[in-house]
Amino acid sequence: MYGFLKTAACVPVVKVGDVAHNLDHILALADKAEKTGCGLVLFPEMALTSYSCGDFFHHPLLLNSTEQALKQLMVKTAASTAVFVIGIPVAADGRVYNCAAIIQCGKLCGLVVKTNLPQTGEFNEKRLFSDPAFLTRKTIDFASCTDVPIGNDLLFEAGNQFCFGVELCYDMFAAVTPGALMSLSGAELVANPAASTEHTGKACRRKENIKFASANSKCAYLYASCGVHESTTDTVCGGHCIAAQNGQLLLDSPRFRREDTMDIAEFDFEALKAQRMDEPPHGTVSLPEYRRIRLAPVPEPSEKDILFRPDAHPFIPADEDARKELCREVLDIQASALAKRIEHVCAKRLVLGISGGLDSTLALLVCQRALELLKRPASDILAVTMPGFGTSDRTRSNAEGICRKIGAELREISICDACKVHFKDIGLDPAARNAAYENGQARERTQILLDLANSVGGICIGTGDLSEAALGWCTFNGDHIAMYGVNASVPKTLMRHIIMEYASEADPETASILKDIVETPVSPELLPADESGKIAQKTEEILGPYDVHDFLIFRFMTCHDTPEKLFFLLKRAFPEIPAEDLRKYLKTFLKRFFSQQFKRNCSTEAPAAGPVSFSPRGGLMMASDFSQTLWSLPE
Repeated sequence: MYGFLKTAACVPVVKVGDVAHNLDHILALADKAEKTGCGLVLFPEMALTSYSCGDFFHHPLLLNSTEQALKQLMVKTAASTAVFVIGIPVAADGRVYNCAAIIQCGKLCGLVVKTNLPQTGEFNEKRLFSDPAFLTRKTIDFASCTDVPIGNDLLFEAGNQFCFGVELCYDMFAAVTPGALMSLSGAELVANPAASTEHTGKACRRKENIKFASANSKCAYLYASCGVHESTTDTVCGGHCIAAQNGQLLLDSPRFRREDTMDIAEFDFEALKAQRMDEPPHGTVSLPEYRRIRLAPVPEPSEKDILFRPDAHPFIPADEDARKELCREVLDIQASALAKRIEHVCAKRLVLGISGGLDSTLALLVCQRALELLKRPASDILAVTMPGFGTSDRTRSNAEGICRKIGAELREISICDACKVHFKDIGLDPAARNAAYENGQARERTQILLDLANSVGGICIGTGDLSEAALGWCTFNGDHIAMYGVNASVPKTLMRHIIMEYASEADPETASILKDIVETPVSPELLPADESGKIAQKTEEILGPYDVHDFLIFRFMTCHDTPEKLFFLLKRAFPEIPAEDLRKYLKTFLKRFFSQQFKRNCSTEAPAAGPVSFSPRGGLMMASDFSQTLWSLPE
């Protein structure tokens, strides 16, 4: 369902060379994984024999016992459509190969041979196993199965659900890995049965390698390594299990556990395939010709069995250090882009409207940082506060305070009289409080800023953000227009963190002003304040929470989720919000996203600072009259 695949990385308790003992533990884990609804179950390298058998891998008794045990494993799992991947030694034509057996429905579907055999330190695989280049045929008879595909050129297709390949342990450390070549050839999942020894720092390297491999190849990666019951004559194995998807770590298991273990990881293949279509994995190497083995469809989890809990704030790292680094980096990107534009047009001043809200405050901070890069004073900023019919004392005070602390020139130009004249000219009753009443104020402000920029030899800096662009929550030819934008790819939820990161290094008074700006309700302030003088027009009461909309922006743009899947994920990400409210917010998002593309198609130039951009030049290519029909949420 929704493209999710539940997988298991299993590490059995083994005895070195005791195939019967090992099989019992493997069967117990296989049964447990099947009952949990797993579609793919991965065991470590040489799981049936243990990896520590040394020269006994050449002993016919061990090899024959392994083959018989594999037959029993096939019989015991014959009723399951789950795919089992398990490491075994395979004798063929007088040689022994380090292989992974792929089993489904009681059938041996293929034997993948390890490509890179380590011969350093504690590893002596070239002594024990043969290179796949010595294989003289494409199929063998093994474990009572005839014409079993064997080699390192196999890919497996589980119905139309996903395609996967297998690389074994040390393969992942090659300069050009088998998994990378498989991914370039269409594999969406790489499974790795491993027998990795533990040294200080190695687990971190292993984990980073897998994260990088999944990101570089835009694939899912599942890894299971043998555990502490391997021989400890000279080394210790940790039973490390890892899963990652497109650079995101999904599983990082504890190590050194002494019992049978099974770790679950869920992959989202709908999202992965969408990301691959947007940016396929690429490379210039010559690709092998892979044989594709067709498998039966694997079990899909039902909606209630899906474990996946999406990050409710995908634009914001959960780790504090990573979040701080992201905030600093985004501000650097914005400021560097603006500095280049200032130099190119020889701007004498930077002109922007300052409202005391999030958008204009971040834009002001970007302007200051850009001028610092150019070794110019903050007084080259002309910040204009333009009080109108809905301006509150709180936002006005904050706008004045932050400009004073930054050192920008602040000018106040009321728009009330100009708007009244304009309303009279066009025959608008101000009591109507309709779209023209609101948009007329926004356009009056933009006219002032553009004309001021012309008069002082400067450029008008746009303040609109990614969240507003997605929803079209801006006035066409009003705040929608500027001479250069800086916030266009920054979502509203991230803005708060960037401003607070700036505040963390500021003096107490500046930090206090910025904190109050972050805590102020988001509002265009185009309708009069309430009787107590507080903001009456609150954007999130009209559209829904920006937390929800930013989540939808990320999933819709980067994963191409359907409306039904978006609703399912919303309920998982925001369990504290009633489902009927989430449905309403989703409908609002979809309706506004499709109806407001005409604004995005003529948007102001601005740097892309994050994973989503709506720029018609390098971000979203979409017709302004694109129909929403297919993206309507069913009742």
